[in-house]
Amino acid sequence: MNQSALIRPEWTPATIGLMVLGFVVFWPLGLAMLAYILFGDRLRDFKQSVNDKTDSMFAGCRNARWGNTGRTSTGNVAFDDWRKAELDRLAQESRRLDEMRAEFDAYVRELRRAKDQEEFERFMRDRKSGGEAPSF
Repeated sequence: MNQSALIRPEWTPATIGLMVLGFVVFWPLGLAMLAYILFGDRLRDFKQSVNDKTDSMFAGCRNARWGNTGRTSTGNVAFDDWRKAELDRLAQESRRLDEMRAEFDAYVRELRRAKDQEEFERFMRDRKSGGEAPSF
């Protein structure tokens, strides 16, 4: 992931400066910035999870608010049939996209594993051949 934002959850000069400034001005701000630096990358997944759970929890309230208590018919059979077919098609497309995302995630994991394995094997070959390991 290529992020070009100035303030991102990493140890950058900007985030360190903001953290120090936060501690100087009002210590909870510095603490909040430290938490963002350490746990900010998990924030997106947490927010998505909370949004999904909240949406599912209040889905029934939305129907009740508009006086649509379990009945989704508009009175027009043709429109209701078309709407149901479109919703089914969208649900199927969503499932297909979720499957594709899972396949891509597995593919990327396998690429990373293969790259790590190749680097490790190269290190072991260099070590056995008497070459020194690169120092960092």
